[in-house]
Amino acid sequence: MKKMKTMTEGVIWKEILFFAIPLILGNLFQQLYNTVDSIIVGNYVGSNALAAVGSSGAIINLLIGFCIGASTGAGVVISQFYGAKNTEGVRKAVHTTMAIALVAGVLLTVIGITVTPSMLRLMGTPDKVFEQSVIYLQVYFGGSLFSVVYNMSAGILNAVGNSRRSLVYLMIAAISNIFLDLIMVVGLKLGIVGAALATDISQLISCIFIWGFLIRSEDVYKLKIKEIRCYDHLLSKIIRIGIPTGIQNIVISLSNLIVQASVNSFGATVMAGFAAYIKIDGFNILPVLSISMAATTFAGQNIGAGKADRVRKGMYISTAMGAGYSVITGIVLLIFAPQVIGVFTTNHKVVEYGVYIMKYFCPFYWMLGILHVLGGTIRGTGKTMQAMIVFLVSLCGFRVMWIAGTMAWAKSLGHVMMCYPTSWLLGMLLMLLYVWKGNWMVLRTEKI
Repeated sequence: MKKMKTMTEGVIWKEILFFAIPLILGNLFQQLYNTVDSIIVGNYVGSNALAAVGSSGAIINLLIGFCIGASTGAGVVISQFYGAKNTEGVRKAVHTTMAIALVAGVLLTVIGITVTPSMLRLMGTPDKVFEQSVIYLQVYFGGSLFSVVYNMSAGILNAVGNSRRSLVYLMIAAISNIFLDLIMVVGLKLGIVGAALATDISQLISCIFIWGFLIRSEDVYKLKIKEIRCYDHLLSKIIRIGIPTGIQNIVISLSNLIVQASVNSFGATVMAGFAAYIKIDGFNILPVLSISMAATTFAGQNIGAGKADRVRKGMYISTAMGAGYSVITGIVLLIFAPQVIGVFTTNHKVVEYGVYIMKYFCPFYWMLGILHVLGGTIRGTGKTMQAMIVFLVSLCGFRVMWIAGTMAWAKSLGHVMMCYPTSWLLGMLLMLLYVWKGNWMVLRTEKI
């Protein structure tokens, strides 16, 4: 028990920042998976292949969103047990989490391979990129078990405050992905199949490393293969907390599919420009999501320890971090917009569309920063349903209505892109209102 170092003591901003930095670096390396695919495919295979890889991102996010929700539920439960120094609760929650990961990974593989063609048709994917999109996605989902197991395992480490270890394994996997992409796409000329295979193998590498660490560990979160199963009421507890986040991710991804379908209607060149910037957007938003994850773990551990005032102060500090970062990066991206998009393609028309799209994202990232970090704190207290409602109303319901109106009355790329900053504004205002008025501070942790 004395060896359990929690985030319930010490200077708050240091605890959050030093925990978030490895998360930020780790998530940036993880984003390299698809981004390296896009850079190499765009430069060595062609703009149609880049469009195929880019349009696949929305479907990938849709199907893994539910598993991320389960990971969130597990992380909240484990962090609250850890903050309360409940070692038996941590042990049972860890092994229940891994049981969920294995089952979810197998299901995701089967579902992903099966529904890929139908989803791409529903999105209105142009015929000249349809076949390549199907191939890329089906090969990608062939390795989704490794991705799910790794992310759930990393969620365990993050919940107990050990974000540095997963960073090391992600760095190894990301570097491996770069070399494998060069070998398979540039050297062996396997095209987008090689890009997807490189990602699968890299995810397998990260999975092997993190499981090896958990099995060898002598800490309270040590993994024992023979103990992997669902314990007591923890399955229902994790699902009850995780399902709202999973539903949130799925429905928001569905709204992004609608946006992607609208973009597809403007042709392959616009698709490629949008795909190129969405990769940059992924890099830019990941640090905000990392700070949000840090806020979730910080709130969970301190709720478990019964320290409400510390949770509230942590929320203010982490929100300032997220908003400040978003302002700075938005300015930098706007200044170097042509050079940034030019990394993905030499097609001047694609670069032009990518830069145009950036103008609808970069000046408004700070609103998304506030929304996500506040949401992370709320989730850490176990109030995932309330956070889900705010995200669904703003990033899904409002966005879908905006797209429907835009495509019916004034079909233009600019009007479609405006759905992003307007939905972020609505979400931020709703989340601020809930934090101000809502009953979200609950000092309660599950007993074992």
